[in-house]
Order: sequence, then C-alpha cells, then structure tokens
Amino acid sequence: MTLPLAGRHVAVLSGGPSAEREVSLVTGDFYAGALERLGARVSRVDPGRDVAEVLARLEPDLVVNGLHGVWGEDGRVQGVLDTLKLPYTHSGVLASALAMDKAKAKAVLAAAGVTVPGGGLFNRHLAARDHVMQRPYVVKPNAEGSSVGVFIVREGANQPPAELASDAWTFGEEVLIEPYIPGLELAVAVMGESNGPKALAVTEIRASTGFYDYDAKYAEGGSTHVIPAKIPDGVRDRAMRMAEVAHAALGCRGVTRSDLRYDDINDLLVLLEVNTQPGMTPTSLVPEQAAHIGLSVDRLVLWIVEDAYARCSAGGTA
Repeated sequence: MTLPLAGRHVAVLSGGPSAEREVSLVTGDFYAGALERLGARVSRVDPGRDVAEVLARLEPDLVVNGLHGVWGEDGRVQGVLDTLKLPYTHSGVLASALAMDKAKAKAVLAAAGVTVPGGGLFNRHLAARDHVMQRPYVVKPNAEGSSVGVFIVREGANQPPAELASDAWTFGEEVLIEPYIPGLELAVAVMGESNGPKALAVTEIRASTGFYDYDAKYAEGGSTHVIPAKIPDGVRDRAMRMAEVAHAALGCRGVTRSDLRYDDINDLLVLLEVNTQPGMTPTSLVPEQAAHIGLSVDRLVLWIVEDAYARCSAGGTA
C-alpha cells in the first residue's frame, strides 16, 4: 500500500531538546521541502513535553521523524507515536533504543557476525584519572550521535581527556572506550526493503581536521566525500554486506547509515555504529549516496514515507 502525497497531511518533527538540535532543524527543512514539492500539506513541529497533545490536535496522516539524538532517536518519541497510533518513519521503539545504546548494539552486532571494535564501558571519572587501555583509543558517550563528546587519545598522550571529569559533562556517567582503528572512514546507507535491506554505496570521508567530528560532518568544507570509495571491490562488498546485516540484526526500518573504519594496512574492516535516523542536510551522506544510484531527493523522501505508511497499514510498527 502506498501513500499518495497530494493533499495528505504530514507532520515533520525536528529540533527537539538534544545536543543535535540545530542539525535536526536542517533535516526537518530538507524533509518539509521535499514533501511540499510532492504535494503534501506539511506541519512542522518542534517537539517539547506537549508533543503528544500537539500531534493529537493536528491529526496528521503520517509523521516524519527528523529528530536526532536523545529522546527523538532513542525510542522515546517512537513510543509516543505508537501510543497515538500514528504511522511514522524510520525505526521503531526497540531498534531505536538498541542502536542508540552503543555498547548493547555492539553485543548484538557481534553475535550476528559483524566485526566491531573491542573495549567496553567505564565510569567517566575513572577514565579521566588514568588510561584504561593501551593508547591510542577513542572515548565516546554511550548514547549520543553526531560525534558529540568524542575524543581520540593519541599514542603520545600523557593524560586522558580532562573533560570527562568536568561538572559540565552532560553525556552520562559511563563512557564507551574502544581501541582506535587507523585507516579510512567509511559510511554505507541502507534502505530496508520488503525483500531485505539494500546497501546503496560506500563513501570514504576525508575530514579536513583529520577527525570526522561534529564540525567535519556539518560545517561547510568540513570534509570531502569520495563516492564511490576508492577501495578494493572485495572491501566494498564486505562493507555493504556488514551494513545490511547490522540493519537487519538491530531490527531497523526505513533508512539507516552505518559508520565503519577500514585499516588498509592490516585489511581490517570494523563497523563502529548504526545511525537509525541519518542527517538530511546539504553535507549529509544518505542523500548523496541516493543521488549516486540515481535516486533524487524527492524520490528518496517519497520512498521513506511510503515505506513507513505501508508497514504501519499492514499492522507493523515503524
């Protein structure tokens, strides 16, 4: 079942309370613009505590979830939408919560045969006092996206990041610490389809700062995207297959993006995490990969909306 968009009422959620609010607002503009070109009547919603009341009053035919980060991407908003019985885009409650918890997601992915980094969860104050593993390593919040709060501790670093012990730290008491994987930064977008998830392409990301952090992801000129990535065919196929397996293992729906590292010296390919609600901005990877395979922005958004509506109409969850 498809959703003819002409005259349909679609609510676009963007903004919200997370650290990724500004990027989410741009993502919302991306979706709203495409939906309006496709003939939909769009209501833009910057959700707060009254999001259930706002949506109940609007009575949209479908909700496009353009939120990023905690609350909007971790299963909580999805639970509200399920309760309201509103069709919505992207993954449902369980997949969203699981993918957002990096440590739990890694355990599921490893059980599915996906190669993931080692490491584990550590109290942030303990990790601030002394190195908890051999350098170089990476420190990241266990439940944030867009490389917020991520530090690379280089081989010659004398001390761990002092920010971990700061009173200004707002990313939880436990941090995920993993060995640093040298080499290439890769990304693979996946579209979940009725006959199984389908990877679109492999992009190599070359950050201007040497690290694909928040600014490299979203600032103009922060990174260069090489698509298709200049890697051996066998590595490309492995990366795409790993992203498809990860999408399915976590129970994801709609579009996801997997982030990987490839150590080309030791031929080691590692999947770092799965983003269940990838950014849709002028510098984002998913629309870029869609265009690479001949899928325009409007057709991509139409697929995302029709996929969500068809699954919900069939009695499933988004």
